[in-house]
Amino acid sequence: MTKFIFVTGGVLSSLGKGITSASIATILKQSGYRVTMLKIDPYLNVDPGTMSPLEHGEVFVTADGAETDLDLGNYERFIDVTLGAKNSFTTGQVYLSVIRRERQGGYLGKTIQVVPHVVDEIKARIFDAAEGYDFLIVELGGTVGDIEGLPFMESIREIRHELNKDRTMNIHVTLVPYIAAAGELKTKPTQHSVQELRRIGITPHMLVCRSEKPLPKELKKKLAMSCDINNNAVVEAGDAQSIYQVPMNFLKEGILTPLSEHFNIKIKPNMEKWETLVKHIILPQGEVTIAFVGKYIELKESYKSLTESLIHAGAHLNTKVNINWCDSERIEDVGAYDIIGNSDAILVAGGFGNRGVEGKLKAIEYARVNNIPFLGICLGMQLSIVEYCRNVLGIEDANSIEFDENTPNPVIYLIDEFMDQSGNKQLRTHKSPMGGTMRLGEYPFNPKAGTKLKAAYGNNETYYERHRHRYEANPAYKQRLEESGMIVSGESDGLIEAVELKDHPWFVGVQFHPEFTSHLETPNPIITDFVRQATKTK
Repeated sequence: MTKFIFVTGGVLSSLGKGITSASIATILKQSGYRVTMLKIDPYLNVDPGTMSPLEHGEVFVTADGAETDLDLGNYERFIDVTLGAKNSFTTGQVYLSVIRRERQGGYLGKTIQVVPHVVDEIKARIFDAAEGYDFLIVELGGTVGDIEGLPFMESIREIRHELNKDRTMNIHVTLVPYIAAAGELKTKPTQHSVQELRRIGITPHMLVCRSEKPLPKELKKKLAMSCDINNNAVVEAGDAQSIYQVPMNFLKEGILTPLSEHFNIKIKPNMEKWETLVKHIILPQGEVTIAFVGKYIELKESYKSLTESLIHAGAHLNTKVNINWCDSERIEDVGAYDIIGNSDAILVAGGFGNRGVEGKLKAIEYARVNNIPFLGICLGMQLSIVEYCRNVLGIEDANSIEFDENTPNPVIYLIDEFMDQSGNKQLRTHKSPMGGTMRLGEYPFNPKAGTKLKAAYGNNETYYERHRHRYEANPAYKQRLEESGMIVSGESDGLIEAVELKDHPWFVGVQFHPEFTSHLETPNPIITDFVRQATKTK
């Protein structure tokens, strides 16, 4: 008897539907309920995997290898669970399924229409994601009134009719703007947004109002009356010092009352640990600065999981992590020292393509030569091998075939075939489509005894981390690397998963993306150890 909460957005985008959804899920989970989440994206792309980070922000990878919207990362970070492919879908995926079924004769020759066939496919996916849970919280991307969102709105409307009233709840996230010239908060945009929602056939049970000014009680009553909802169901959502403070703010706003009354259940969250971690984020005792070297730094959302993972580590270490954003192309022009400056540690992030690579190599060399704590992730690990081969082993033409497919020393190469997560053989060449030839999802690795990787992860023999890459470190160079002081500290079925330097205080590169498994309550081990090392340089 799963209960459903549908979260829609009005007036404009980027109001925080994802954080609102995750915060409500956190409150329910901390109350002992089994909670899962679903993100619906109305765009026609099958998934964001081939979108530019500048177009869509980060691509979040699930354990089962799905490339999803970055909101799924927020969900996992808030409710400390592992989600999968069924927790996210797009219009593109829905239409692909419907058309494929039609081509196979699954509709018995009927005329295929948005209603009922597309809507039925959407509902089936929603019910599938809900199976086995007390609550499913569904976030619908986009804004009420968007053409592409209408089939999803119809699905929500139909589900309300198919289930008992106390099993579905509609929450509408909207904007209450402050007009400085008039000195007033304006309710009309919210009223119009709710009118549009009701025209479609959906009446919200709760309003979450984003505003840069506190909402007076009279204004809340006005919204409740004009939008036909209970007075206690108008919840203010002002700007917070940390996104992880939002669940606490909702509790102060009295969100438990409308939730409890609507579902006729008791909700008593235990937020003690959560509150302590949030205090460590907002009022930390210590402070470090991490030089974050990347090429998409003009859009910070491109590295959302990674920046959040640093916050998680800092919360558990009671330390504020300041990020010194370092454009790798700028490093190419003026050198590492002028850009990295007096940072306590250096992080070289992943990425695709040749742009900014030389700057990343200079940053890695700077960390290696000056004994600065260093963490390289994905491409960052690969480039640490390239830099070491060039400047320590003397292999001046060492390179990745991603940047030079004819390099005589491909220390980073493209294996012709590998076994994917499902045990199927995947073939890939330099010209294969990127979206279909990456190692995606969760793979096991074995940290080597006596290494920094092993010290960070603990005593288990095998651990699992997530991947999103095409190229691999070439094991043909492993012996030469290890003889000269670069240790292969983690492997997975013969593939190099991690490297570190023997005679360096803390220099680690990992092929996987540890940020994808970092949650506020359970930070990732290697990222936490990296931040801990940064605190020792203070």
